[in-house]
Amino acid sequence: MSRPTRIAFIGNSLPRQCGIATFTGDLSQALRDAVEPVQTSIVAVTDAGQSYAYPSDVIFEIREESVEDYVTAARILNEGRFDVVSLQHEFGIFGGSDGEFILKLLENLKVPVVTTCHTILAEPTPSQYRVLQKVAAHSSRVVVMAEKGRTLLTEVYGVAPRKIDVIAHGIPDRPFHDPDLAKTEHGYSGRPLILTFGLLSPNKGIEVVIDAMPAILERSPEALYIVLGATHPTLLRQQGEAYRDSLRLRTERLGVDHAIQFLNRFVDLPTLLDFIAMCDVYVTPYLDEAQMTSGTLSYSFGMGSAVVSTPYWHARGLLADGRGVLVPFGDAPATGKAIADLLGDDEARTAMRRRAYDAGRAMIWSHVASLYLDSMTQAKTAYRPKLVRDLISSRIKRPPHQTALKLGHLHTMCDDTGIVQHAVYSVPDRSHGYCVDDNARALLLSSLLSAAGEMGIADRMTASFAAFVEHAWNPDSGRFRNFMSYDRRWLEDEGSEDSHGRTLWALGACALSDTDASRRRWAKTLFAKGMSATLKFRSPRAWAFTLLGLNDYCAVNPEDPHARMLRIRHAENLMGLERRVSKGGRRWFEAGLSYENARLSQALIATGVATKIPAFVQTGVETLRWLMTQQTGEAGHFRAIGTEGFFDIGQPPKPFDQQPVEATATVAACLAAYDATSDGSWIEAANTAFDWFTGSNDHGISLVDPETGSCRDGLHVDRPNENRGAESVLCYLISCVEIGHANQMLSPEVPRAGVRQLS
Repeated sequence: MSRPTRIAFIGNSLPRQCGIATFTGDLSQALRDAVEPVQTSIVAVTDAGQSYAYPSDVIFEIREESVEDYVTAARILNEGRFDVVSLQHEFGIFGGSDGEFILKLLENLKVPVVTTCHTILAEPTPSQYRVLQKVAAHSSRVVVMAEKGRTLLTEVYGVAPRKIDVIAHGIPDRPFHDPDLAKTEHGYSGRPLILTFGLLSPNKGIEVVIDAMPAILERSPEALYIVLGATHPTLLRQQGEAYRDSLRLRTERLGVDHAIQFLNRFVDLPTLLDFIAMCDVYVTPYLDEAQMTSGTLSYSFGMGSAVVSTPYWHARGLLADGRGVLVPFGDAPATGKAIADLLGDDEARTAMRRRAYDAGRAMIWSHVASLYLDSMTQAKTAYRPKLVRDLISSRIKRPPHQTALKLGHLHTMCDDTGIVQHAVYSVPDRSHGYCVDDNARALLLSSLLSAAGEMGIADRMTASFAAFVEHAWNPDSGRFRNFMSYDRRWLEDEGSEDSHGRTLWALGACALSDTDASRRRWAKTLFAKGMSATLKFRSPRAWAFTLLGLNDYCAVNPEDPHARMLRIRHAENLMGLERRVSKGGRRWFEAGLSYENARLSQALIATGVATKIPAFVQTGVETLRWLMTQQTGEAGHFRAIGTEGFFDIGQPPKPFDQQPVEATATVAACLAAYDATSDGSWIEAANTAFDWFTGSNDHGISLVDPETGSCRDGLHVDRPNENRGAESVLCYLISCVEIGHANQMLSPEVPRAGVRQLS
C-alpha cells in the first residue's frame, strides 16, 4: 500500500486561538517531520467577523457562514491532487445549524477523508445526530482519541467499528524533568506550583480550585496556583473580561489572591512547555463529563506532571491505574485534599509522574503521526472515486454490462436552444418546441451532478439551459414564460405558477452548486428578481417548488430578509391547507391527488430542517407517510398516482397513466424524510420508488434503456408509453443521482432508528 504524500487539513489554524487550531498545526508539522515526510496544506475556517494573518501553508480560507466557500474549498481540494483530506470535526467551528455547512464541502469532495472527532455527544440533539452521522458516512476513516469515543460512535451514531481508529492526542517529545530545576530557571524557586492552562471560560471549573486554595494553603503555605491562558475569544467578544474579573473578585473574597496568578495570554509552545516543566501538580477541574478530548491534559500528562482531574471521559481513561487522581465534579474539598496530599508527599508525587510519563511515550507526535499515516493509507487504498457510475445503487436492477449513468438520450434531446419537450419514440419531436419546465429540470440535474462532485453534463449544455431560463424571464410581468415554439417564438407572456416555481427551484440549486462562479452569481440575482411574484401565487405546488429553491438560495444568501419571509409564508400556506383538508386518518393538503404530490411533503420537511421548525417537519413526514399508502401496489411495489384520476375528490387513486415525475418526486421526498428523521425505512421507501423505473411496477416492465439512458414516458393501462420525452429522461437521471448518492452515504452497518423529531 502506498502512503499518502500530499495531505490537506480542514479545520481551524493558528494564529486563531483555539485548541483545534493548535492540534491542526501540531499534527501537520508532525507529518512533515515524519520518517517519510509528506506535504501538508490547510483549509482554514475563519469565525464570523474575524480575520487572521494565516501562514503560507493555508491555501484557502472558509468564512464560517458562507456556504459558497465550502463548495469552493471542495473544488480547490479536488483540483489540488491531494491524496487524503484530514477533517477536524467539532460542531461549533463550521457554519449552519450544528456545523451542517461542512456537509456541503464533503458532498462535493472527491478525495478520501479521515475525520478526527473532537467532540462526540452521548445525547445529541436530532440535528447534531444527523450532522455527525453524515460526516462519518462521508469519511473513509474516523479517528477518536479514546475508547469511549469508539463506543459512542458505534452505539449512538451507528458508525461501523471497522472504520474507526483510536489514536491518542499527540504531545511533544521531552525528557523526564525535575520541576525544581525548571522553577529555578524562571524565578519560582522554592514555591510548590499548581497549574491550569488553556483558553479561559466558565466550563473549565477554575472556581473549584480557587475555593480549594484555603485548604491547600493550610498545608502548603507557599503554594502558588497559576491560571495560564487568554480568555476564550468568543467569550471575550460577548462579555469582555467580565468572567476573569469575577474570578479575581472571588480570590479577594477568600483572601487567597496572593497565592493565585492569572496570566492572560495565549502562549507559544516553548513558553507553555516551560510552565508545564515547572508545575508540581497540574489540575483540570472541568465541569462537564462529556469532554472527549483535552489537549491540555494530554500535554501535561505526557510530560510527566502529577495530575488532579475531574472524571470527564478523557481523564477517566488516561489517569487510571495510579497515573493521576480523580475527584468529583465541583467538589472543592476533595480537590483541595488531593492537591495538598500530592504537594506534601514527594515520593508519591514522583512515582505518579513517572507512571504518567512512561504511558505518555505512546502519545508523542512522531508516533501519533505514524498512526495517522496508517489510517490515511487505509483510507487512500480503500477509497473509490465518486464517479457517475458509482452514483447508481447496487440495489438497482440493471444488466451486468451497464457500468455508467448514460447521458446519450439527454444529449439527443438537446440543441443550441435548450432541451426539446417531447419525443416520438426516441426521436425529438420539434413540433412541440421547448418549455422552461424542462430546461429548469435540466439545469437542476446539472446542479445535482455538480453537488455530487461530478461533471457529467458538458458546460456548453448547462450554459444553454441557463440561457433558456434567462430568456424566459419577462421583466415587464416579473414572471417566467414557459412555452416556446421550435422557431424560438414565445407562445405566452407568462407561464403557469408551477413553471415559475420550478424555475426558481432550479435557480436556487444553480446558485448553490454550479461549478461556474459567474453562473452561480447569475442564478442568485435572477432568483432574487423572480421570487417576489410568488407572494400572489395560489398553487400549492408552486409554493413547494419555490420552497425547495429558497432552501438553497437562503443557504447562499442567508441575510436576505425577503427570502426568509417568503420561506415561512409559503410553508405556513401549506400547513394551513393541511389543517383545513385533513380529516380522520387522511393527512393531505388537497381534497384530491394530482401530479408531483410528494413535493408538497418534501418542501415542508426540507424547510423544517433548514429553519429548525419541528412542526413543518412533522407535518411533512406525516403527510408523506399517508401518501405512501396511496402509492403502494398489492405486491408492495410503488404505484404512481395515475393521470386519469387527478383531482377525483373522495375517490381512490386510479392507477393509470403513471408517469416518471411521480416516482422522482417520491424518491426525493423519502430521502428528505430520512435526512430529517434518520429512520432507515425511508431509505427503503426511496429505493422502492426508484425501482418503478427498472421494472418493479404494475406491468413488471423496465422503462429505461441502459445503453442510452432514455426513459419511457410512463405506463398505460395495457402497455408502456414508448415515447421518451425530456421530462421522463430528466426525472430518471435526477433520481439516479439522488438515490445513488444516498445509498452510497448509508453504511450497511447503520441501524434503523426510530423517527427522531426535531426539538
